[in-house]
Amino acid sequence: MSNSIKKNEKSLEELAEKDVQGIIREELSEEEKQKIVEKYDSEARFRKLNIPWMARLVMIISVSLALFHLITSFTGPLVTLQHRALHTGVVMALVFLLYPSRKNAPQTRATIIDFLLAILSIATIVYIFTDYMGIVNRAGLPSQNDIIFSLLMVLLVLEGGRRVVGNGLTVLCTLFLLYAYFGPYLPRVVAHRGYQIDDIASYLYLTTEGIFGTAIGVSATYIFLFILFGAFLNRTGMGQLFNDSAMAISGHTAGGPAKVAVVSSGFLGSINGSAIANVVTTGSFTIPLMKKTGYSKNFAGAVEAAASVGGQILPPVMGATAFIMAETLGMPYAQIAIAAIIPGILYYMGVLTVVHLRAKKLGLKGLSRKELPRMKDVLKERGHLLIPLIILIYMLFGGFTPIYAAAWAIISTVVISLLRATTRMNLKGLFRALEDGTRSALGVAMACAMVGIIVGVASLTGFGLKMTSAILILGNDTLILTLFFTMIASIILGMGLPSIPTYIITSSMAAPALVQFGVEPFVSHMFVFYFGILANLTPPVALAAFAGAGLAGGEPNKTGFISLKLAAAGILVPYVFVYSPEMLMQDADALSILLIAITAIIGVMALAIALEGYLLENLNWVLRVISAIAAVVLVIPGMLSDAIGIVLFAIVIATQIIKRKRMTQAEA
Repeated sequence: MSNSIKKNEKSLEELAEKDVQGIIREELSEEEKQKIVEKYDSEARFRKLNIPWMARLVMIISVSLALFHLITSFTGPLVTLQHRALHTGVVMALVFLLYPSRKNAPQTRATIIDFLLAILSIATIVYIFTDYMGIVNRAGLPSQNDIIFSLLMVLLVLEGGRRVVGNGLTVLCTLFLLYAYFGPYLPRVVAHRGYQIDDIASYLYLTTEGIFGTAIGVSATYIFLFILFGAFLNRTGMGQLFNDSAMAISGHTAGGPAKVAVVSSGFLGSINGSAIANVVTTGSFTIPLMKKTGYSKNFAGAVEAAASVGGQILPPVMGATAFIMAETLGMPYAQIAIAAIIPGILYYMGVLTVVHLRAKKLGLKGLSRKELPRMKDVLKERGHLLIPLIILIYMLFGGFTPIYAAAWAIISTVVISLLRATTRMNLKGLFRALEDGTRSALGVAMACAMVGIIVGVASLTGFGLKMTSAILILGNDTLILTLFFTMIASIILGMGLPSIPTYIITSSMAAPALVQFGVEPFVSHMFVFYFGILANLTPPVALAAFAGAGLAGGEPNKTGFISLKLAAAGILVPYVFVYSPEMLMQDADALSILLIAITAIIGVMALAIALEGYLLENLNWVLRVISAIAAVVLVIPGMLSDAIGIVLFAIVIATQIIKRKRMTQAEA
């Protein structure tokens, strides 16, 4: 064994004697972590209000909105347009009070302009409630007041979205609005007859096809409640449960802290729905441990980013996107969650395989068992917090609506938390959870409102059909090329966006191209969603990877490319389920599902080995190429291609075993 490995082992033995929590405290302060979050996650840049009456006002509005959504989950929502308008208007009012208009604006108090914009936001609700029947009766023939409030609403959404979501989506919305107006003057391939400003604004405000379309409708129902559920779980210490459980299970294995990051981030990411927030929440715990164990800064940040992003595609909650997909496609939620199981497992298997191989390659060990929590103690202290999750899953698969299931999950979380002092929520904690949930939902809600502008313009002008045609032309009537260009379009459309708006945009703009090619709608939607999510790992706008790099002190673009390498299974798997829908358990028997799962597992392992260049020993370039070919061949459905892939992979394994034996004999 080399001196460097012996030296590394010695340092790991010394590490094992240290207090794990002490290692974490040596890294970044809470203030430094918050700065990193704010740098990469615009949703976290809210004011720290230090004027008591302003803080109380925001709390009252936030708690009221949360209670409104909880109550309507049992009583049923208001009339569609009114329910969505109320949700959007109150969210915008909070945005203007909590988010400064620019960097040098007051950070501890709202200005007079902010209060004016908040009041105007409420006015847009009041107008719809007071003249609802008139709006309905005037459908298609807006009055002067309709036009004034329509223009006001569009401008408020753009400004509110700019403050929370950032400039990227705001610019995109503006471009779509300009496209709607200047359609006749554009090149023929994208031209349309054009619409007047009055027509565009009223279509976006007075109908359920624009700002108050499906996106904000889902935000006002499923998304808000599941984010609220996540806030309650966070208040009771669910994140600590996931971290401690992962530490107990895998902390002692080779490269243990990295595996802890993968497992805990996967579970937490599925619930909270925000990759960047997940990176910071679990990464502040796992990244310092990974670095101390021996992983490089860039690799540590990339592991956390890849694991956090993957939570969006992991059942049961999938960051709430599964519920939007169910609504869009008219499918039962349970069918989507079951279909996503194998792809989700394959994604994380790919990440874990690369992490394990890197640990073996560098001679890294895990942490000492005596410094790790015992699973028995973890479950004794916080295991009861799993009960609300079990209730949620039972109700979702038992035929209850997701809204009803989420509401009962929230209530059960409060009740179950009372079982132990360490998780118990008092009245103050209850109100804090309600406020936290509302604040966490602001960014997604504003993004959904802005996406409503994009989708509304696309519907009004037929832009979606034009984009579908463009993808099909580039694909040249070839499925693999059509898939490739759809993948590129999805990644571009998903850059810098939260997962939920990403899905809504990609499913509207990119998925129809695959549907026209003959791919099943559900498979098409899953394909574009996967690649839209991976945009968070794809430089130059890899926000999740950049956040991981910020926590680890690494280089952002390098961290982004490493995270893509770790998430390579996420690139391979969507192609697999397009060619083999059995992976999504679509109209397939148990044997077919089992066979495709086995070959996919082998393919993911082969891909990880090829990318890392290591199995039992370092692989030369020939074996890496063979392993990569095996992975690709296993994607192609059919007994012959599977057999070829397995044989190629067996060659790699056999060669490595022979090499290891020779090296062992030489050392002896």
